[in-house]
Amino acid sequence: MAPHLLLVLRILFFLTGVSYAQSVSTVSHVSVKQGGSITIPCLYDQRYRNNVKYWCRGYNWLSCSTVVRTDHPKTSGKTSISDDINQRVFTVTMTSLSPSDSDYYWCIVERKSKGDDGVRLQISVTPGTPELYVDQQQMTEVVGGSVTVLCCYSSQGNRGRWCKIGGSCVAVGHSGALDGTFVKLVQEESRTTNGYVLMVTMSGLMMENTGWYWCEKGDIQMPVHITVNQPTTTQSTTTISPSVTNRDNVVTNENTDEKHQSWLEFLFIPLSLLVVLIAVTLVTLKMLRKHKDKKAKDQPPNTTVQSSDSEQNITYSTVSHIRGSTQQDPLPDDAVTYSTVVTKNKVQPNIPLPDDAVTYSTVVTKNKTQPNAAEPDGGLQHSGPTPEIQ
Repeated sequence: MAPHLLLVLRILFFLTGVSYAQSVSTVSHVSVKQGGSITIPCLYDQRYRNNVKYWCRGYNWLSCSTVVRTDHPKTSGKTSISDDINQRVFTVTMTSLSPSDSDYYWCIVERKSKGDDGVRLQISVTPGTPELYVDQQQMTEVVGGSVTVLCCYSSQGNRGRWCKIGGSCVAVGHSGALDGTFVKLVQEESRTTNGYVLMVTMSGLMMENTGWYWCEKGDIQMPVHITVNQPTTTQSTTTISPSVTNRDNVVTNENTDEKHQSWLEFLFIPLSLLVVLIAVTLVTLKMLRKHKDKKAKDQPPNTTVQSSDSEQNITYSTVSHIRGSTQQDPLPDDAVTYSTVVTKNKVQPNIPLPDDAVTYSTVVTKNKTQPNAAEPDGGLQHSGPTPEIQ
């Protein structure tokens, strides 16, 4: 195509607007924090799958300057471009943004036989909190699961919306479906910031829900990509690979380890209490033993002194008067008193004293009727072992 003809076509398309055919679509305005990054999705028509796409900077398409292209260069400075022909989306990623990067940009599809097709958007880089932002632009979930996106914004203002690029939208306070998936939006005041949060929940996800969406608040949008995968537990019914078997073994071992750990945790408390009880018992017994030993030491020593044989021997004596029937009569002068003496050893009662042992005793007989009267001199006194009457 001749250069002058291309210039004329650009002027014509600029005057009429290049987005009239709705062949290329994207967000209209995004707000990014200084030092952050942003990925912009550009959706194109099926017939542009094999066309070259490029990213152009400038308010006017006629005067914009190409930054990156899907053929060359794919990367320039802190900007890169990639094309997913299956999803029919090419994306542009800008990193380490600064206020000087704030400008208008174009998503453009190059057409050889006709004029290029594209759409314009605005990027605002702010040193403070952006007017609308999300924690992450890329989210992944499995079929049948649900995903929740938190869109944060500084002021309540207009009611928020959740839209699929090139598709329909669901507004705050309403529940609806996007590509057969249930969508619920809840707007509430943020507890961590001074702004508000638009909580978007998509449940019952399907493979068709993979794609680009955006939060919208007023004239500002924030794109978010959701990837829906098949569950990792889905396996072929006819073939089981060794890796799956090994993974199942690992899972089984992990479950067994978790059970053992739970049992150990369950037994730890009673075992600890038992150990403490045993320790307290041992300490108590030791203290009692020390106390008993101390008490024994404090007692005076046994000072019992063994007496001599003559003092240890105890003589038992029983004296009986044998009298007639008349007990009132005084004893005659020639009355004789008889006694039997048995000597015993106090220490060893069963061992008799030796034959040459001598025991001295005095026997005095008294008249029962006149106890104070002395016996006559004719009374018999016996010297020898002390008598014991048997």
